[in-house]
Amino acid sequence: MAVCARLCGVGPARGCRRRGAQRKGTAGDSSEPDTDPEEGGDGGCGEAAAEDDDAAEERIEGAALAESSPRSRAPLSLLDLPPELLVQIFGSLPGTDLPNLALVCSAFRRILRTDTIWRRRCKEEYGVCENLRKLEITGVSCRDVYAKRINPRVKSGRFMKILPDYEHMEYRDVYTCLLHRYRHILGLWQPDIGPYGGLLNVVVDGLFIIGWMYLPPHDPHVDDPMRVKPLFRIHLMERKSATVECMYGHKGPHSGHIQIAKKDEFSTKCNQTDHHRMSGGRQEEFRTWLREEWGRTLEDIFHEHMQELILMKFIYTSQYDNCLTYRRIYLPPRSAIDLIKPGLFKGTYGSHGLEIVMLSFHGKKAKGTKITGDPNIPAGQQTVEIDLAHPIQLPDIENLSNFSELSRIVQEVQEQVQREQQQEEEEEGGLEKEQPQPGPSQQEAGRGAEGCATEEGAVAQGSPPASCPFVLPGGIASRNEDYPRTCRACFYGTGLIAGHGFTSPERTPGVFVLFDDNRFGFIWLELQSFSLYSRIKDSFQNADAPSQEAFDEMLKNIQLLTS
Repeated sequence: MAVCARLCGVGPARGCRRRGAQRKGTAGDSSEPDTDPEEGGDGGCGEAAAEDDDAAEERIEGAALAESSPRSRAPLSLLDLPPELLVQIFGSLPGTDLPNLALVCSAFRRILRTDTIWRRRCKEEYGVCENLRKLEITGVSCRDVYAKRINPRVKSGRFMKILPDYEHMEYRDVYTCLLHRYRHILGLWQPDIGPYGGLLNVVVDGLFIIGWMYLPPHDPHVDDPMRVKPLFRIHLMERKSATVECMYGHKGPHSGHIQIAKKDEFSTKCNQTDHHRMSGGRQEEFRTWLREEWGRTLEDIFHEHMQELILMKFIYTSQYDNCLTYRRIYLPPRSAIDLIKPGLFKGTYGSHGLEIVMLSFHGKKAKGTKITGDPNIPAGQQTVEIDLAHPIQLPDIENLSNFSELSRIVQEVQEQVQREQQQEEEEEGGLEKEQPQPGPSQQEAGRGAEGCATEEGAVAQGSPPASCPFVLPGGIASRNEDYPRTCRACFYGTGLIAGHGFTSPERTPGVFVLFDDNRFGFIWLELQSFSLYSRIKDSFQNADAPSQEAFDEMLKNIQLLTS
């Protein structure tokens, strides 16, 4: 009987066909499993051996039926899983995959209407932690510009806004109509404002997407934090429609437009530029802009050339009325052999005030690229280049104050660099030439167990570098006299100078001075001036370069725009 059961198969059809035929006349309901061996003896078999066979077969049938029961068998499809488990599974998938999942069947489509799934995607992919159902109490946290929602119209200072009806909004709408639709504009951008450039950071802030313009602190306070102001914001005023608002000016949010023309580029347009005007006319606008940009009045600025530069910048930048084109920029990749962590710094540039510079490392070279610029050296240009293969040993503190002594040391290193470059060109051309004898600068750069030249080796080996005294030579002008009095290392470098309108650009020798992990300086020998740079410590999301090649291509593109 057991062999017969194996051949015929045991399952929902109640065992072998022979026994099924025997039970037709005796079993009342064949749909119910019969696992009682005593009932199996009603088929006419009286021998003990037959009863034993029947009992054994009944046990086999009972075990097989138990395994095939819906309550005990493993699910064969996702549809067999409980809905709450499917919600957890679907919520762990990328939001971009969920529309395709909804096309599988109507059951999946119904489950994907669960707002818990979309709330999880909003939080994990875009950092949205706000609860749509509690915004009546908590308000929308979007820095100091926004007020709590006490009633639909809220006046906060000089800002008037109408908040959306969040009670009847779903996270699915927030994800599909706002976050996913405008995901390509998140990150760091440089506006096309002629030579001045800028730094825009587009982020998800609460249930808004906001474009924050980052401005350097007021000159010459290079160690102060960055200033920020909103240029535009995007949010849902209705369930299926995202609204773009311009934040420029002093009359609150008003109608705007964003166009994503191509990859890594978008543009903004204000539809109500009259909101940018002030009742006192251009004179009042200029004075307000001057207080925000420089933290002072025009009467406080006695330098005539500086007044001209400030007025020129106001006239040039205000004509755009927040109708700008932005191009994506990346933060520089980091390597274990970098002298310090690359990133964004704010630096002093004489009468031009503070500007933003990006420090990046490229093998034996380091580059400082302007993110904001001026009429002489526009944004996108490489303001300084540091030769990490040529450290400079500064003289002792008594002789360091002598500008002529520093110029002599830098001149010798410059001649050495020129000889090495000439030799490399000859070798590339297939010419053989004897190795030049070490010049005075080589002996001086490699000499001594103390001083800034030896610090370079300590930094490269990862050991804690010691500091040596530092003081600016006499005759070097500095906007900030509160510079560090010790440094870790010094290197030969070149700085880019040019006339107004970026005319006759040329590279002149200088000295790169590393003070610590967050500050460095550059001595412009020809200009006899000193620039102090301090790290921007703000964190930026969606700004990392996908590769070193992509970052190098980005640097090349922003430089070509102003060349």
